[in-house]
Parts: sequence; structure tokens; C-alpha cells
Amino acid sequence: MAEPQAETKQNDKILVAEGLEVSYGATQVLWGVSFSVTRGKVTCMIGSNGAGKTTSLNTVAGMLRAKNGRLLLNGDDITSLSPRDRVRRHISLVPEGRQLWPGMSVEENLLMGCFLRQFRPKAHPGLERIYGLFPRLKERRHQMAGTLSGGEQQMCAIGRGLMSEPQLLMLDEPSLGLAPRLVDEIFEFITNIARQGVTILLVGQNVNYTLQISHYGYVMETGRITLEGSTEMLMNNEFVRRAYLGIAEETPSK
Repeated sequence: MAEPQAETKQNDKILVAEGLEVSYGATQVLWGVSFSVTRGKVTCMIGSNGAGKTTSLNTVAGMLRAKNGRLLLNGDDITSLSPRDRVRRHISLVPEGRQLWPGMSVEENLLMGCFLRQFRPKAHPGLERIYGLFPRLKERRHQMAGTLSGGEQQMCAIGRGLMSEPQLLMLDEPSLGLAPRLVDEIFEFITNIARQGVTILLVGQNVNYTLQISHYGYVMETGRITLEGSTEMLMNNEFVRRAYLGIAEETPSK
């Protein structure tokens, strides 16, 4: 009976990264990084700037090549696939800084999310789905993306990422540079997306929010995974509380 249970547990993993090692030229930045993402859940990576979180997402997206290790999507080895082929497999990355085309309209930017031929027949139903999720984008669909507020630009970037109907949506620092009120709004949108069954791998600068909306998390330091567990466990971990949540442990009174 143990073998079927183990198989079911493994089948729950939409993405498995095993021993990833990645370099920028002669400088190695990931050292044997292993992690997994459970289907239908929000998995997060937290850590200081330069820890390797964005590098990990870019490696999954195929923007960077791993010199060692492998990536499995639904059990299939995708380590050697091009970024385009990974998009075909419904992997979508919403990059840090949003990276919209400022001289194109909101709707044109969204349509770029389904530029591959296989996604084009579903472009217009996809737009309606995104406008239902982000009504403000529908109001501004003819407006140039470069004139949107920071929060609206992030909505547009997330909407573009959803246009390819991703089975894995990766979000890199979605609240970076936003006012606190807009941070609340963006994380609420991410929570709603997750409730619709979209599997999310999230890198968040706002560690408190990131852990609150995630199910499982990894702590990265200097290119290595140093801690992992349920987000409830991480939020109660003394190191995480001190280093990332700014909560000092109380000293027992004498």
C-alpha cells in the first residue's frame, strides 16, 4: 500500500527542481538548489536580495540554463527545453519590474501573452477572463501601458501572464515599489487567482504578505535553500521571525 501513496504524493508535484547549479559567466549563483511546487497550491521563496530567488525563476522559465541538475514538469524532463517550448507547456513568468511595452495599449500588452499560435484561438475569451478579474484594465484597455499607475501596470503584467492559461504561474516580486494600499490590492488579486486553482510559485519582497497567502515556502541564502516547510512553520520559526519579519523574540523576565 505504501507505493501507491508515494506515487500519488509525487503526482501532486507539478514542478520538481533537482540540484540546480547556475552561473553568470564564471560566477556561480545557485548551488545544488532543489525545490518542488505542489499542484493547485501557492509555493513561495523568500530571502534577501541576491539570494538566488529570481535566478531560480528564470531558470525554470528557461531564460537561464542550469549547468547541473534537472527540472521536471509533470514528471517530464524539461531541462533542455527552450523558453518558447516551456511557454508551450503552460509555464508563465511575470518578471520583476513588470516589463510591459509602454507604447502599446493595455489590451495589446495582454494579447502579447498569447503570441504563440496555439494560444491565439483563445485570445478573446482570455481577454474577457482577465477583464473579469481586473475590471480596471477593461476601463483602461485602450490606454497606453506606460501611463498606468504602478498597481495597474502590475495588474496588466499578471493578466498578460494568465493569457496563456498557465499550469504554473511564477510571480517575481509583484509588490515591488508599490504603495502599501496597492500592495494589499495586488496580494488580494493573487489570492483570488490561487482560489481559481492556478498553481503559483511566488517570490516576494514583502515576506509577511508572501507567507500569509502561501502554503509552503523555501528560504534562500547565498544561492542555497537553507530552510523549508509549511508557511505556518516558517512564520513561527525564530530565524525567519527575526531576519525577515522583524519580530524579536521576547526575553523571559527574571
